[in-house]
Amino acid sequence: MVAAQAGDRAAYAALLRDCIGVIASVARRQRVPPDRIDDVVQDTLLTVHRARQTYDPTRSFTAWLAVIAERRAIDLLRKTGRQALREVHAPIAYERHADESVATRDTGGDARLGKAVADLPERQREAVQHLVLQERSLAEAAAATGRSAGSLKVNLHRALKSLRARVGQTG
Repeated sequence: MVAAQAGDRAAYAALLRDCIGVIASVARRQRVPPDRIDDVVQDTLLTVHRARQTYDPTRSFTAWLAVIAERRAIDLLRKTGRQALREVHAPIAYERHADESVATRDTGGDARLGKAVADLPERQREAVQHLVLQERSLAEAAAATGRSAGSLKVNLHRALKSLRARVGQTG
């Protein structure tokens, strides 16, 4: 580590390679799940890189490294513990969960939107029809309508602004 602190790149690369086994054993001792040990190793190596100038050469490097690895392992365990409290892994329940948005959909809003689109000027209605409802690209819509892409963009923008005002939505 002293050579690495002095700027020896080869010594630093060798040091980091040699640290991996020590960090992994510390993570296992902290009971980090096997699939997360690499996360602790990577996080510890990043911390060592950021804090390498704080190492005191008169002290044990292995002890300094072990403390950093223990702290990174504890951080990971705390993080995964918090996530486990918030998240539920139940794929079967997810697949069988009914989509309530379909049952409670406001069909009056759909009719109101359809009427608002029908009331648009012809060019705006055409732009909405081709670009939004039929999901065509600008090039496809321009070819179908015989109008320029710029014209379609302007008419779509005006149509959306008008629809927001008529249907009562903002944003």
